[in-house]
Amino acid sequence: MDGLAAPGAGDRAVPGRRTVPGALLEGLLENLTASAVVLDDDGLILAANDAAQSLLGRSAAKLVGQDSHDLLHRNKHGHSMPRSRCRMRKALLTGDTRHGSAEWFVRGDGRLVQLSWLITPCTTGPGVTGALVLLYEEDREHQGDAVHSAPLTELDRLTLLAETTTQLTSTLDVDEALHRLAALTVPRLADWAVFDLLTEHDEVRRVLVMEHKDGILVEREDLQGPMPPVPAESPMPLSRALRGASSSLAGPATYQGPPDSGIAVEQQRLFTTTGMHSAAIAPIRGLRDVLGALTLGRAQRHGAFTPADLPLLEDLTRRTGLALDNARLYQRQRKVAETMQRHLLPQLPSLPGLEMTARYLPAPDASAVGGDWYDAFALASHAHALAIGDVVGHDLDAAAGMAQVRNMLRAFAWSHPEAAPSDVVTRLDEAVMHIAEVPMATMILARLTLGEDALWRLCWTNAGHPPPLLVTHDGQARYLDEAHGILLGTGLTRPRPDADTVLPPRATILLYTDGLVESPRHSIDHGLDRLRRHAASLAHRPLDSFCDSLLDQVRPEDNDDDVALIALRTPVPAQE
Repeated sequence: MDGLAAPGAGDRAVPGRRTVPGALLEGLLENLTASAVVLDDDGLILAANDAAQSLLGRSAAKLVGQDSHDLLHRNKHGHSMPRSRCRMRKALLTGDTRHGSAEWFVRGDGRLVQLSWLITPCTTGPGVTGALVLLYEEDREHQGDAVHSAPLTELDRLTLLAETTTQLTSTLDVDEALHRLAALTVPRLADWAVFDLLTEHDEVRRVLVMEHKDGILVEREDLQGPMPPVPAESPMPLSRALRGASSSLAGPATYQGPPDSGIAVEQQRLFTTTGMHSAAIAPIRGLRDVLGALTLGRAQRHGAFTPADLPLLEDLTRRTGLALDNARLYQRQRKVAETMQRHLLPQLPSLPGLEMTARYLPAPDASAVGGDWYDAFALASHAHALAIGDVVGHDLDAAAGMAQVRNMLRAFAWSHPEAAPSDVVTRLDEAVMHIAEVPMATMILARLTLGEDALWRLCWTNAGHPPPLLVTHDGQARYLDEAHGILLGTGLTRPRPDADTVLPPRATILLYTDGLVESPRHSIDHGLDRLRRHAASLAHRPLDSFCDSLLDQVRPEDNDDDVALIALRTPVPAQE
């Protein structure tokens, strides 16, 4: 195979790529006419056959050695997809055989293509494991002709329901669930799919309108948006569905007369704009309430919906209702957890002459609550404490443990305002072992004082936490690596060191948690170096902009951890 590339075949060396004999990969792909890509167990591309290179619009040299997820996988808007939401990557990591349909990939020319995939484990060499991925475009034109020419068989119906259950139960995102259902029903059952959902305030919103056009699904945002309220007595099909009545059929004639409500006006516009000649409308019911309605419409195909189609539609919306119930419950829990986390974090004190700010970002795809925290409080009229920490875990237990650690730290520090940070943390560690329900934790405690020379001094101790970062106004940045001791909760009794430094005027000191610098793909040193370089480049930014830019530029996209940070900036000297 001329286009097959593997290490040792003359291509350039790629750092971190496994060395696999080219003959083995050639043997793996030589009999495959389908588009095939071989990955190692980290997701790096080891080989791609001619068909895959053609489908993806990239030569072997542009594919081999690259991270397959970062290079190829996208969402529907063409943006990079978080690794934690990639089903193909999950299958790679778990060694499972999985299939996905209608997902977006980017070609070498920047064009998005919708492909289906099959991934299965394989051995790429002696003691070397990986996966074989087959990529293919579904024959939409042929599929559309088949759907137009013949009704669904009973087997087709059962298959559709099974696919719907699988697709909807594997996501807890409302928008994703609706897009998946649209892809399952259009063009298989209809040319249009319209979703109207009821909000928590009983308002109606047309959240998604999908059209099958030129062989692809197109989202019609011009037809989406807020809808008029549901009339209490209207006999019109959509109004009845939104009140929870049974499914029904509709057509342009249904809405030809004088409209009895604002919703009827919107339905007239929908039928006129889309050209639908037949529609089936069914309520989407949750366990307790009506959540909305699904309208499937036909415009290009000639056959109209009949009463025989309604039971299948109701089966689909019943599954949709359960999926939306679960997704909304999950989102409510996320909101409650995040609100609780934010309320556990303190208000920052006002320090004369100093700027101070803090940020907390919940994990994007985890439980949205965890053990990351920061604190700042007065010790006496001449001293303040700064703290940052991370309790092991990403759940409510971690958040509760975080609150315990923070409150005990405040009590110990306040009761001994002259004590060195190391002494306070030593007492805290003893309490964590005997009182708090905390497995382990890392933290930094710093004491901030103003000297007689009008310069601020920082004295700190570090219990297994990423080091503070000091950034001077002229763009020099260095980590305060001193005073590093063991984390809390180990049960070991070792002396904890202290360190101190004078903070230059207009300098920025940054305390942060590991979610800002850790990534599954890179070492912690890589993340620390990235943070240092970006922080140095932002030295002249106002403090709020400095922190926001760091979170935007430095936080790894594939990290599911929380991030907390606290930053302060020393004032301009009086003589200036």
